[in-house]
Amino acid sequence: MRLFVTALTIILPLLLPALSQAQPITVDQQVLQQLQETIRQQQQQLQQQADQIAAQARTLQALQQQVQALQQPVSKPEPVIVATAPTHQPPPVPVITSGNDKIKLSLSGQINRAVNSTNDGGSTKIYPVDNDASNSRIRFVGTAKIRDDLTLGTRLEVSIAPDESSVVSQNNQAPGDYFNQRWAEVSLTSKRFGKLSLGKGDTASNTTAEADLSRTDVVQYAGIADISGGMLFRAKNGARSLTTLKVSDVFKSGDGLSRQSRLRYDTPVWNGFRLAGSLVSNQQSDIALYWGGEGYGMKAVGAFAVSNPKISNAGLLYDGSFSLLHTASGLNLTLSGAILERVAPEDRTNLFVKLGWLANLTRLGHTAFGIDYTRSEHVAQPGDRGYSVGAAVVQAFEKFATEVYFQYRIYALDRAGDSAPVADINVGTFGARVKF
Repeated sequence: MRLFVTALTIILPLLLPALSQAQPITVDQQVLQQLQETIRQQQQQLQQQADQIAAQARTLQALQQQVQALQQPVSKPEPVIVATAPTHQPPPVPVITSGNDKIKLSLSGQINRAVNSTNDGGSTKIYPVDNDASNSRIRFVGTAKIRDDLTLGTRLEVSIAPDESSVVSQNNQAPGDYFNQRWAEVSLTSKRFGKLSLGKGDTASNTTAEADLSRTDVVQYAGIADISGGMLFRAKNGARSLTTLKVSDVFKSGDGLSRQSRLRYDTPVWNGFRLAGSLVSNQQSDIALYWGGEGYGMKAVGAFAVSNPKISNAGLLYDGSFSLLHTASGLNLTLSGAILERVAPEDRTNLFVKLGWLANLTRLGHTAFGIDYTRSEHVAQPGDRGYSVGAAVVQAFEKFATEVYFQYRIYALDRAGDSAPVADINVGTFGARVKF
């Protein structure tokens, strides 16, 4: 605009003499209007450009103020800046990936090793074992979302347990490596319709005798024979000779049909209740009811199952368990029982009772205490009565996903008529479980 005014200032003095001598000319009104409109449009464009430049100047000024505000803390070497720096680091690269990008894969497992110091009435020996109450294992779980309410699942789990505590005995102190396919299944899960499982895994009745809120179950639960099941009773005769009778022959929790190849269905959860049923290998079958809930300062879980184990000279197996925890005090009670019907002479029974205390004594993690009593009847042979008492403490180290535990247990057996009495077996256990 300034250039245009300057040009007119220079040109007009030169043109005025000529214009004064020129003849009058006729001006086209339409052309004049077009020129005026063109000038007006150019003025609007210049004004818009000026407004844009002003807006950009304000934006640049605001950005400059933000940059100055961000730069100000950086110039101060305060610890706060160092502490917040990791939040800007890129996420770690996952170590485990699936060979198929349609499936999400997770890897987990545990190592559970222990040492048993056992006195069988004749001698005391040390036995390093893998704790069969919850043996060492590795698992691979794959999931894929089919739609919002339907998930495809896979699970492959293998036990890797050198020298199982349920097998180690006085005559076989190092039975060697144990590999067992615990799970190999495919499943479909829906919140609306429930879960259908096909393959090897928990039958519907498995774990129904093991409801337990005490947190001592890593070494102390209804399956009391697992920690020392292979040990042989010693006769109370002069020679103190070993019998062929094992601890696991006398004490059986009756926990359903264990893990087998099966077709299993679980209903959705209704008010804490869930039903499950399975058709199992060897024409076995079972049905189970699970429940869990909390309120009034209490937490409780329970289960009950009826199974058809297809055992000769036996009928149905009934088992169940219940555990109650007072959340404020940590006091808890666990009950478990089982009955196997027999045609003759007596039904096989097992009863387990445990009192516990779950405490927060340190910042390391919870500390769990438990004392229990077990009575088992007519298991190895009619008339047998087995008794066991135990005490355990488990210390959790939550930062390391580790539990360290101690247990002392006595196994005793009264035989019918005391025709062949056996000595008690005393077992002290120290061990640790690390989960990953």
